[in-house]
Amino acid sequence: MAKKVVATLKKDDPNAKSFAKVIKAVKSPKTGAYVFKEEMVPVDQVKDSLK
Repeated sequence: MAKKVVATLKKDDPNAKSFAKVIKAVKSPKTGAYVFKEEMVPVDQVKDSLK
């Protein structure tokens, strides 16, 4: 499935943005267990999304 997502986001246009999949481990307030959140972010905003 991930290959299809990456293939659809790739474009031959030189002005098209590149995307990266960011996976964060977030602690659930209810159970205390860690939950993984995935999101697609433009490459130039990866560091901002991890803060």
